[in-house]
Amino acid sequence: MPMTLQALPGWPEVQAGDDLVDFIHASAQAAEWAWAAGDILVIAHKVVSKAEDRVVDLRTVQPGAEAQRLAAEVGKDAAKVELILQESRAIIRVKPPLAGRESVLICEHRLGWIMANAGIDESNVGAQQCVLLPLDPDHSARRLRSGLQSRCGGPAPGIIISDTFGRPWRRGLVNVAIGLAGVPAVVDLTDQCDAHGRPLRATIPAFADEVAAAAGLLMAKAGGCPAVVVRGLAWQESNESARDIIRPVAEDLFR
Repeated sequence: MPMTLQALPGWPEVQAGDDLVDFIHASAQAAEWAWAAGDILVIAHKVVSKAEDRVVDLRTVQPGAEAQRLAAEVGKDAAKVELILQESRAIIRVKPPLAGRESVLICEHRLGWIMANAGIDESNVGAQQCVLLPLDPDHSARRLRSGLQSRCGGPAPGIIISDTFGRPWRRGLVNVAIGLAGVPAVVDLTDQCDAHGRPLRATIPAFADEVAAAAGLLMAKAGGCPAVVVRGLAWQESNESARDIIRPVAEDLFR
């Protein structure tokens, strides 16, 4: 069975308090999409964050002393640095600005991800506004899945909430999973055999990240399409969290 990707178009601008299940259902109907067992819905975190009122007006943020010191060091807006500090467990690296580019703070996010600027984003929101990641993306994913099950009545799709991450030593951004409901985070093939019968010793595909990356091909920044359905993959129901993809500190070669 081939894998197919179906964008769910026609989304309005999401506001705080909106019911995303309503939007997903309406968009699926407009696309004449009928849910089937094994479907996975990938949804951009930004619409989840907006619906959950995770948009902050920078003019309401009072930078503390540490934010002001760090902002002066890297040439960044102090209010934004304050939000970054609030959303982070630690600052891992400080990257001064390159020609024509903003400086970057590599952070350990409060949920454990190593990412630029604690995932805070200023695209597709108003002037002087920032979008933070959902408080608990796994919980958000489970709530969406439950809502779709109640609304549609048929098989509930697995849910992946995605964000774009940079990668060490590679240019460009790739969609990854930051919230899961039903979908396995990784698939451990250790001790299975390859096509020549040799045992696999360290083969653990990041299934959720791979699906999120594929869906990202249909999520243009200005395309107004934050939801994509992936069909045709074989996967088993799982209670894993997106945080299960994070490499344990003991295995981290770069800290």
